[in-house]
Amino acid sequence: MKKKIGIIDYGMGNLWSIKNAFDYLGYENHFFSDYKKINDFSHIVLPGVGAFKKAIRNLKDIKLFKPLKKIIGKKTKLLGICLGMQLLFDSSTEGGFTEGLGLIKGKVEKFSTKELNSKKIPHVGYNQVFFKKNKIFNGIKNNADFYFDHSYRIKEYDENIFPIYSNYGTKFLSGFIYKNIYSAQFHPEKSQSNGLLFLNNFVNR
Repeated sequence: MKKKIGIIDYGMGNLWSIKNAFDYLGYENHFFSDYKKINDFSHIVLPGVGAFKKAIRNLKDIKLFKPLKKIIGKKTKLLGICLGMQLLFDSSTEGGFTEGLGLIKGKVEKFSTKELNSKKIPHVGYNQVFFKKNKIFNGIKNNADFYFDHSYRIKEYDENIFPIYSNYGTKFLSGFIYKNIYSAQFHPEKSQSNGLLFLNNFVNR
């Protein structure tokens, strides 16, 4: 299949900054919200800025919740960014308990000031990302900086994933890879050259 990127438009996320990044890289990309088009793309991006509960409700409203739950193991590659990454897990406590897509076992919970040694919440700004060698990081050095903006993180996650880590007072999961699923708690579209390399590598997986 020709490389064609679909950016899910469900009312949550910096859609245009993601589109601009793919435009800069020269890849065909489109916003979409019609669940019937999910198989039209070789790569799909699930962005997200805002509240977990509202994001799940919006995905259900446009009937994309169930198709996304069935995407694991398919040829289509999926990238969850920031809140989009968190939605891939079982549940979140943000705004009360809410079930996620459940593609990966794990719970989303808020950072606590105690574990962060009084660091500010939310975690905003550039921070280092640590990873083992993987093609998604081709051309990117281990401990490279990426841009973050979040108050929640993953706890008790499935250990079978390929983990990506960062530190903010405590070690936390800042991304993962599992089968055809990729994710980043950071915002590659706001992370300058490192972010562009990450997105380019995602498209070429």
